[in-house]
Amino acid sequence: QVQLVESGGGLVQAGGSLRLSCAASGGTFSMYAMGWFRQAPGKEREFVAHINWAGVNTYYADSVKGRFTISRDNAKNTVYLQMDVLKPEDTAIYYCTARIRDGSYASLLALEEKWPYWGRGTQVTVSS
Repeated sequence: QVQLVESGGGLVQAGGSLRLSCAASGGTFSMYAMGWFRQAPGKEREFVAHINWAGVNTYYADSVKGRFTISRDNAKNTVYLQMDVLKPEDTAIYYCTARIRDGSYASLLALEEKWPYWGRGTQVTVSS
């Protein structure tokens, strides 16, 4: 099974930027669609963004659209989340996730239950 390890989290001021990375191993990276979810204290895990196997199609939650950018480098088995114009409400644990590509519509992949493989998460804290 594919294993996922997130990195790049930390403390940043509001309006600042941070880049998260997720390294995948144990599988053929190009076979997987990749995504990011986040979970704030006391709240449910929520969808952030996902990207298809070739890095051509991307999909974002309304709350981050225009500020966050998901990308991938299949040669490095890595997916990234570039976070710009960060807000205090972005504070959460960010989780990398993966699924075998199967042609699912992008809107359906905003559901946590559609993603079988998960990393441990990395903490992002945005101060005001």
